[in-house]
Amino acid sequence: MEIRLKRDEKVLEIDFEDGHRFRLPAELLRVESPSADVQGHNPSQKTIVAGRRHVGITGLEPVGHYAVRITFDDLHDSGLYSWDWLYHLGVNQDRLWHDYIAALAERGLSRDP
Repeated sequence: MEIRLKRDEKVLEIDFEDGHRFRLPAELLRVESPSADVQGHNPSQKTIVAGRRHVGITGLEPVGHYAVRITFDDLHDSGLYSWDWLYHLGVNQDRLWHDYIAALAERGLSRDP
């Protein structure tokens, strides 16, 4: 597995050992953070995070052999992104993005700060 931060593009590139390669935008990583602050303790508690269109990644910290802690420039850093979670985000990126945009619209929120 290889992870590359493309800071200028605000993208995390991830190559998995099975040959899959994903380009995950910082905004998607932030709004789908695995932290309890975002995901809650069950699906009905998930928080819709608005205003993160321009969020960037300021740091990556390996956590053992199973995850990475991502620090965002809005100071969010409480989620541990397991390899499985990152793979899930990559495989489901289009659906997650669509659902996020729909949830913002439904609540009258915006991607813009």
